Amino acid sequence: MDERINFDINDSLKQYLSDPASISTPEASSELIDCENDPESLTATLINTSLNPVVDSVAENPDAITRSYNFDTLQFLLKCAPTVSLSQINKYTTEPDCKLFKLSRSTSYIPPSILSKILDVLVSGISTEADLVHADLEADEQDSIQHHKLLLEIFGFLLQWAVAAVETKAAEKPASSTGPRGRGGKGGKKSGANKDGGWDASAQLQTALDVMSKVLKLKVSRIFVTTSERDTFISLFTRPVYLILESEARVKNTTIRMHCFRVLCIAVKHHGHAFGAQTSIIQNLSYFEHLSEPMAEFLQILSEQYDYPQLAEEILRELSNKEFNSNDARGPKSVSTFVSKISELAPRLVIKQMAALAKLLDSESYTLRCSIIEVCGNLISMLSRQEESERSENHKGQMNAFFDVLEERFLDINPYCRCRAIQVYVKLCDLEQKHPKRRQTAAELATRSLEDKSSNVRRNAIKLLGKLVSSHPFAVMHGGQLSFQEWDARLQAVDAEMNALKPPTELQEKRKEDNTVDDELLDDETQVDRPASPKPLSDEEKMAAFKKAQEEAATAEMINKLQLTKRYYTEAIKFIEVLHESSPIVTQLLSSKNKSEVIEAMDYFVTLDAYKVETARTGIRRMLRLIWTKGNSDEGKGVQTHLIECYKGLFFDAPDSFNANDAANYVARNMISLTFGATPAELTSLEQLLSTMMKGELINELVIQKLWQVYGVQRKEISKNQRRGAIIVLGMLALADPDIVVKEMETCLRVGLGELGRKDLNLARYTCIALRRINAAAGGGKGPKDPNAKAATKLPNDHAVLVRLAVITEVVTDSKDWFGTAEQSIAAIYALAKHPDTLCSDIIRRKTKVVFTQPARRVSKTLEEHETGASELPSPPPEESELEQQIQNPAFSLSQLLFIVGHVAIKQIVHLEFCEQDFKRRKAEKEGKSASTAGAEKDKSRASIAPNATESPKKKKGSKTKEDKQPAEEQDELDLMAGTTEDDFMEALAHIRERELLYGPNSLLANFGPLVAEVCANNTTYADPTLQAQAALCMAKLMCVSSEYCERNLGLLITILEKSSDPVVRSNLVVALGDMAVCFNHLIDENTDFLYRRLNDSDASVKRTCLMTLTFLILAGQVKVKGQLGEMAKCVEDEDKRIADMGRMFFTELATKDNAVYNQFVDMFSVLSADEALDEDAFKRIMRFLTGFIEKDKHAKQLASKLAARLPRCSTERQWNDVAFALGLLQHKDEEVQKVISEGFKLVQAQA
Repeated sequence: MDERINFDINDSLKQYLSDPASISTPEASSELIDCENDPESLTATLINTSLNPVVDSVAENPDAITRSYNFDTLQFLLKCAPTVSLSQINKYTTEPDCKLFKLSRSTSYIPPSILSKILDVLVSGISTEADLVHADLEADEQDSIQHHKLLLEIFGFLLQWAVAAVETKAAEKPASSTGPRGRGGKGGKKSGANKDGGWDASAQLQTALDVMSKVLKLKVSRIFVTTSERDTFISLFTRPVYLILESEARVKNTTIRMHCFRVLCIAVKHHGHAFGAQTSIIQNLSYFEHLSEPMAEFLQILSEQYDYPQLAEEILRELSNKEFNSNDARGPKSVSTFVSKISELAPRLVIKQMAALAKLLDSESYTLRCSIIEVCGNLISMLSRQEESERSENHKGQMNAFFDVLEERFLDINPYCRCRAIQVYVKLCDLEQKHPKRRQTAAELATRSLEDKSSNVRRNAIKLLGKLVSSHPFAVMHGGQLSFQEWDARLQAVDAEMNALKPPTELQEKRKEDNTVDDELLDDETQVDRPASPKPLSDEEKMAAFKKAQEEAATAEMINKLQLTKRYYTEAIKFIEVLHESSPIVTQLLSSKNKSEVIEAMDYFVTLDAYKVETARTGIRRMLRLIWTKGNSDEGKGVQTHLIECYKGLFFDAPDSFNANDAANYVARNMISLTFGATPAELTSLEQLLSTMMKGELINELVIQKLWQVYGVQRKEISKNQRRGAIIVLGMLALADPDIVVKEMETCLRVGLGELGRKDLNLARYTCIALRRINAAAGGGKGPKDPNAKAATKLPNDHAVLVRLAVITEVVTDSKDWFGTAEQSIAAIYALAKHPDTLCSDIIRRKTKVVFTQPARRVSKTLEEHETGASELPSPPPEESELEQQIQNPAFSLSQLLFIVGHVAIKQIVHLEFCEQDFKRRKAEKEGKSASTAGAEKDKSRASIAPNATESPKKKKGSKTKEDKQPAEEQDELDLMAGTTEDDFMEALAHIRERELLYGPNSLLANFGPLVAEVCANNTTYADPTLQAQAALCMAKLMCVSSEYCERNLGLLITILEKSSDPVVRSNLVVALGDMAVCFNHLIDENTDFLYRRLNDSDASVKRTCLMTLTFLILAGQVKVKGQLGEMAKCVEDEDKRIADMGRMFFTELATKDNAVYNQFVDMFSVLSADEALDEDAFKRIMRFLTGFIEKDKHAKQLASKLAARLPRCSTERQWNDVAFALGLLQHKDEEVQKVISEGFKLVQAQA
């Protein structure tokens, strides 16, 4: 046991690195050797029996490690633990002789407690030995050096082996926890496996690394004289450090990471490990992605704390020349992360190597290019923060070079690089040094990038522009707002000041004609006379000259100051102009499919608005339509939520300094301002936004009170627009909470339907819209409303609201605003009245009498009707009578009558449909309740009520002369019909619509059908444009009521559609034809060509209306497409961008139907190719767009064969080119077709 070992570090390392199991351990404990072929007998108790004497002896004296028994026992135990992962076992070329070592390659046969004990004894032993060595070296004991050398080598060798075993065990912990247990061996082994779950060697590794540092701080060169010996010894400590760093979990532990760095730093700085470290770091970057940033951190520590920057410089040089395999994605990514991180941590190191690193900009790997872009940004940050004294001579040149790289990379071929360049600029915006010229360039480049094909680039470009605005350098003067008008006014003021100040005479340039020298004198020889002595100046002259010099100096100083101010203003205006240029593009991006891009665009406009940029308001209005974003995904909900947050911040969050009353005034004023100048589409979106906010209880009750105050105030200081805006907003909020209008109904009657409403018909119109919201009150306050529950809110015909609504339609006026008011008034009557048909019948009767009565008798007759009660309406107030005394244009009066007739007809159809829905709902409810009492009584009830089935709905509108007075206790008519069969009821409604409304003997509307047709047919006799427009509209509405009337007048309607010169008339009739196609498809189906013709209308609004109508009809399957899609395809290339966008949207939606584009492709091609007016380039663009929807190879081949068959029949070169182009777009891969194209091409050349 006392025999000493003959240890050679080189031989031992060679064996260990090739195969640890090949190391011979003959002197190990005999109990351990007996387990070589019986692994199951190797228990923790047996191991401890052999290990404890070794631990005791080494702890007592480190020299005991040289005894054969101790050394071989430790080696034997270490051989029982694997030192490489399972994936690396294949590197062993030979198999061990014994079973134990064979199995231990994949599974540890010593428990963690034993491994921990071995590590402890080795660490304590080498620590003690290090103290002894240090003492002997200080005492210059040369005799003991060789022995110390041997001990250090032995301990170092065993320590690296133990660390490798510990790290392998830690890496395999999850898998190995069940491994030994699965062998079903002794209890000792099971307990070892259990302990495995809670073992953490981090603390021991920290101690081991501390001791390694302690050893490396020794004067190793005095012990290991030759370089090879020293390098071998140093590798015993660096190798386990690199092994520890390979574990991502270990690297995340800051303490262990710093201990590892300290060992490596000492080895590099003092023991010549630089080259080995360089090689290892390069390899680590290639194979371990998690080491990219830690290696950069290590080089920073080595450079700054150990004053050894050479290693970092060498590594950067080597990486700049490194070539990567095109298939290697991990290597470039890891290197780029490393380079970026080290430029962030140690930019002074990197800037010296930029000439070499710049080569990576030419690399094919975009990640490497991204890293250099980020390096440039980090170096600019470093140079910008340098003090004046630290700056080198070429400081400005370096800065410009790095900025140039960033600007170039805005056009990099890869979108990730373009994004990175923009992101770097975003970071640079936070620097104290603003770089105004570069910021201007960045703003222009970012504006250009808004049109990038990559949504990620566009999103980052928006973010950069927003950052440039929020950190702009023009806040030094005038508060930092960016209103173009204000800055332009300042610039003009400075120009005026400069023009007012004349520069000194000496500084003024003399004009040629002011030349005081005679040219002839310059040609002749002249004699220079001696200058006469100057006459001395008097004191007064001296004072005058002094004052003049002072004034000129002051003027020059002022001019210089003004020139600087002018340059400042000019730069600000240039920046603002770029923002104005970017706004329309960002507005378009609000429609992007990428939701994060949309949210970024919204934030951009909020930022612009905060800085008072004029173009922000357009974008903020455009944002409103985002409230319709589908919320079936988190992204959709995110857009809606973000929109509400933006609008809250812009308009609905008062400054914190405001009290409750001022805050309510502020919010109410902002809400009203949103309605100013808004289009109908914007108002619809605003309605959805405000109702959504109201449902979310985001609008204060006090704000609603303020809106009612603005609406109801009688003072003249309130403008028409403010009053209108207030009722518009209130109507929108009432969509979510109808009680808002119900509570203030009196105010609506007094203002909107009173004197102010008659003077301002638009106010009356919006009041009618607000009153219509009352019908949702039955749904029960806030929340979703049941449309079928509106019956509970129906008002009697003599209710004050309905009386006022009827009166407002009879206001005598020649204003065209009347039509919108009448439309909403009638709609409100149908929404609120229990019997709207009788009420509207009275309105039509009275209006008819007014129209067809002599003007002199008009007033007395109208008043007489009100007095005698013929109309069930109370007499109008005196102001109304005075208004009616106005003489009205007869043609306009007739136009009003026809408008009322047409709109009542349409609303009556809708009313009947509601009756149908209500009937079905009530019948279902009643049948559900009385299911148990069915049978004979039910049959009897049906028999007795069935005859009245047609009478009751007829009473709702049909006769228009039936009295609708009912006893209070009488049940609702539809309730009485619960026993009627659904088919009977539907037939009754269809009969009323088809035969009674326009042809019934007692129908009021029946009198107007022929009248309208007469006016439309005789457009020369009734030549008034308004009358013709309203007559055509009225006839179109009546045609939607009855198929008989539609069939009779369809020819007249189409003639008007074709020949009318009024685009409004044509647009109205296009929409009407679309409605008829839904109602009476069999009549319109044969005349759809007339509808398609409007796609070529000379007026863009008609064309747009036609395209929208056809889009709805085709996508809804209401009309059959018979080859006319070619006309719609032309819209894709229309001059009007909205039409072109709508056309693209149509085909995108159509492509989602069953092969619709494929089925119509050949017909569309024929139409497009035959149109000689269609430009060849436009044809090609349309075909590219359409072929994009042919995705299936089978379809492409079939279309190719059909088109190829046309090639021999082409009579012109243009036809052949069109077919060949379409074939080239289709991915058919048909050699026969290619052959035909080749032959055809030769034929065309021969003809030419």
